[in-house]
Parts: sequence; C-alpha cells; structure tokens
Amino acid sequence: MKSRYLLTILMYIFVQFSGILFGVNLLLRNGISKDDAVAIWTVISFSGGLLVVILLLLPDIKARHNTNNRVSRTRAAGWAISGIFLAFLAQVIAAQIEMMLGIKMGSENTEILVEIAMQTPIFIIVTSVVGPIFEEIIFRQIIFGSLYTRFNFWIAAIISSLIFAAVHFDFTHIIIYTAMGLVFSFLYVKTKRILVPIVAHVSMNTFVVLVRILFADDMEKLQKQYEQVQSFVGGFLQ
Repeated sequence: MKSRYLLTILMYIFVQFSGILFGVNLLLRNGISKDDAVAIWTVISFSGGLLVVILLLLPDIKARHNTNNRVSRTRAAGWAISGIFLAFLAQVIAAQIEMMLGIKMGSENTEILVEIAMQTPIFIIVTSVVGPIFEEIIFRQIIFGSLYTRFNFWIAAIISSLIFAAVHFDFTHIIIYTAMGLVFSFLYVKTKRILVPIVAHVSMNTFVVLVRILFADDMEKLQKQYEQVQSFVGGFLQ
C-alpha cells in the first residue's frame, strides 16, 4: 500500500479519536455544552481531516484525470443516480433478511447520530456530506481498491464492507453495511470514478437523516406499531 494511503488511514483514525483525546475537552473549557461540543468538534475534525486527505491524494486525483479507462461524465451521472436507488434497494433487501433472522429494526448508531443532529443541526454536515465522502475515500478508494488488486471483487468488497461496519460499531446490522458496501464498490469498479459512490452515499445519508429529523414523531409511531405486530406474531407462533 502506498505511503500516502497509510497516512490517509491514520488521519481517519486520528479524526475518529481526536474528540475523546482532547477536542471535546478543549471546547468544554470554553463554556460549550457537552452535546454541542461533541457535534462541533466532529464537524471541525472531520472537515479538517478531509481537507488534509484531499491534499495527500492530489497525485491520485491528477493521475485519474489522465486516464482513459473511466466512464464519461454523462454515464457517471447516470450511474450516480442509479446508485442511489441501488443503495436503497440493497438496504431494504438486507433489512428484510435481518428481520427474517430476528434482528430488530433500527440502528442504534443511526439513532445516536440523528439525535445529535437534532440537538445541534450543524452536525448534519458530517452525517450527510463530509462523513460519506471521507468513508468512500477510505473504504472504497483505498481499502477496497488495494484489496481489489490482489483478490476478486467479492472478497475485496466483503472485507472492506466488514471493516466499514466495524468502524461504525454496529455489528448487529452487519448485513446492511455489507450490502451497502457491495453497491458502492460495484459503482466504483463499474465507473472507475470515486465520485459516483460518493454521490450515492451522500444522497442516501442526507435523505435518511432529513426524514428521521423531519418525521421523527411519525417514525417513532411506526416503530412502535412494528414492535407490537412483531410481539403479536411471536406470541401467536409460540
């Protein structure tokens, strides 16, 4: 793996833990509440980290502009739009599989992120834009891309997706993360443009976060209704 790729991964790890190490405490000392401190530092660290990563990967960005194996911009736009629907379809199918396995609907990780976004709206910048861009660079361009040079698509995509799930600390919904990772990896391989899975990932996250925030009460009612139906069916089958 290239040294700049290793530096990029180290920057991502640093960004993830910088809040715990010093960032949040720094903001707390300046009179900012804990909830706001977490959200604000996450925005600062992820945005700054992404900027550093882009600078580190400038050689790759320039090299991609000089290659002829990428799809055209028009086809890339078409794949990006199609990728949004593919990502949602994969998520729905994966969720159905999880339900069949008895896994409860709803991600605790997503709930935490949405709750922070509701309390501090600026946090949406990370969940909807900066975070997905950072993740696609790390998990698709670098990790998947490096594995794909040595293994076939499925092995590279599944391994990178498992790492993707591990970083989110959401092993319960590992099927969903893997399904999403497969779609984003497919888009990257198909188009040779990292911007395509980035657009799909950003669009999906933005839609999910906005829906969860704008229709929070309705989502809660639907969740309770689902739990009641699940309890009824479970009791009937016993």
